[in-house]
Amino acid sequence: MTVSHEPLSAELRVEFAYTRSLGPTLGAFLTALREHRVLGVRGADGRVHVPPAEYDPVTAEPLTELVEVGSAGTVLSWTWQPEPLAGQPLAQPFAWALIRLDGADTALLHAVAAPGPGAMSIGLRVRARWAEEPVGAITDLACFELLDSPTPEPPVRTFDEPVRGTVSPVDLRYRHSASAAESEFLRGVEQGRLTGQRCSVCTQVYIPPRGACPTDGVPLTDWVELAEEGTVTSFCVVNVPFLGQRIQPPYVAASVLLDGADIPFQHLVLGIAPEQVRMGLRVRAVWRPRDQWGHTLENIDHFTPTGEPDAPFDSFARHL
Repeated sequence: MTVSHEPLSAELRVEFAYTRSLGPTLGAFLTALREHRVLGVRGADGRVHVPPAEYDPVTAEPLTELVEVGSAGTVLSWTWQPEPLAGQPLAQPFAWALIRLDGADTALLHAVAAPGPGAMSIGLRVRARWAEEPVGAITDLACFELLDSPTPEPPVRTFDEPVRGTVSPVDLRYRHSASAAESEFLRGVEQGRLTGQRCSVCTQVYIPPRGACPTDGVPLTDWVELAEEGTVTSFCVVNVPFLGQRIQPPYVAASVLLDGADIPFQHLVLGIAPEQVRMGLRVRAVWRPRDQWGHTLENIDHFTPTGEPDAPFDSFARHL
């Protein structure tokens, strides 16, 4: 096998919507923001916390006394954001500031729409700018602006139900640089081949290859071509739907031990009813059309039963 020493790298993105229930304290806070009001909570020492804390930072007891505070406040500290990032409150340069609202004793971190850093100062008075279309989220408080700004107040809308949950978008973008061993493995997958590395001491074959044996600590240099067929060693039936799911539940995610390998890897098992999947089931890879291949295990769309007799338990027992 010819080995290239150029590592692969790629821009990756993890994106999903995180949904959570709020409870009585944060639910009341977001319900009030939707109505252009700000609520805090009073602690055992008399301080009013904004945003409201669910538990007292001094006594750790639950806090229940909600207090309405003003929508204007004072800047306690700030820093300038000259180049806003995607997903931040404002598209133009702005200030991040700690703002103590009138009637509160703690500071709220939020954005301040200011014409430039020269307009910002400690002690600056600012007021809330409300979102045009409130949804019951922290973004209903769009940002803060200078107290004398001429921006008109949007109309207050009425809603029948309080806010009980919120959805927060999570979007992480990063560049992944593959190791030398991972790069060669992905180059093989891009060509329709599955490869692993064998340890010269314990003789175990690892897929995906790891560069060094986790058992013996020696470098892995011997490459092994592996079969597209393997054995299901363990599995789970996915019954819970989630955003971005490309297959309608129920379906099976399984650990597949390829023939010639000593480490299973996880993939989908389709082409069989979930209740018929079992340990020892013999399966083979089903590849996507060649024009859809890249440097990714997603080149294999799923595994499907081969029709062979099940593998005996003793043949894969030590690989569970």
